[in-house]
Amino acid sequence: MGARWRQLFGDFNRLGISFEWHELAGGREVDWAQSFHPDSVELCLNLAGLAEVQAGDTAASFTAGTAGFYRRGRSPLSARRLAGPDHQFITVEYSPAFLEKHLGTGVEDVHPLVRSACSGGKMGLSSAAPVEPLSARQRELVVSLRQPPVLASAQSLWFQAKAVELMGEFFFQPPPQNELFCHRHQRVARDRIEQVTAILKRDLVNPPTLQDIGREVGCSPFYLSRTFSKEKGQTIPQFIRQIRLERAAALLRLGEHNVTEVALEVGYSSLSHFSQAFHQLFGCCPGLYPMATSSQKIKAPRASA
Repeated sequence: MGARWRQLFGDFNRLGISFEWHELAGGREVDWAQSFHPDSVELCLNLAGLAEVQAGDTAASFTAGTAGFYRRGRSPLSARRLAGPDHQFITVEYSPAFLEKHLGTGVEDVHPLVRSACSGGKMGLSSAAPVEPLSARQRELVVSLRQPPVLASAQSLWFQAKAVELMGEFFFQPPPQNELFCHRHQRVARDRIEQVTAILKRDLVNPPTLQDIGREVGCSPFYLSRTFSKEKGQTIPQFIRQIRLERAAALLRLGEHNVTEVALEVGYSSLSHFSQAFHQLFGCCPGLYPMATSSQKIKAPRASA
């Protein structure tokens, strides 16, 4: 297709899963359906570009920052990447055997499209599920698929775990209208914390005050602070410190900036405070971090206590 394509992990026939990265120029329409395996369920994590999947009377329209899944059964399944913006997306393809192994037949609230694929027997009808926007947490998960945060020897285990995690994220229907109040309360809290996380990452140099964040998400500062600590296991200042230092580590690995420039880029005006905080999180001073990383002697970052 003249595209930049890379298999991130998997073997559909041997392992029952396949993670693939796609990057296509958006200058012309592309027939996207030719790559689907018969009777597979494919999850599309669409970062950029426009696409349509049509199966009988069901259709899914993808825009930037959305996700959805579909099944190629015995009936035709058409899929198009539309002319327009360039396309960037990850697909995760699941075999019926993999789905049945992890879902079986007794798991509640599984989407009918997925349940029919792992029920055995003859190939079913093609179908497409509704497309949903990616949450902030899901976007972070998608980004990690391109750069797994584990050693190469651990990536097989890591990707298989991510395949199951993505099933939990996307293959279950929302709870019925009589959702228990406590469950709804927990879901609203998680959604609010995702909003807060995205807000804090917008500007690491001048992060908003707790009052400003509360106004933006519609919540009192006291309740917001308490909920954030409960959900994240750290306070908002501790979280800001962590994401600043993780961003600093990423910049240092690129090797395009010196330590002082990196410190200023992530909001530290004092080089000594930056170096102390960086060493506390990564166990290495920032000046030596790129060399320590390349030699695999650096320890994994830990959340602030």
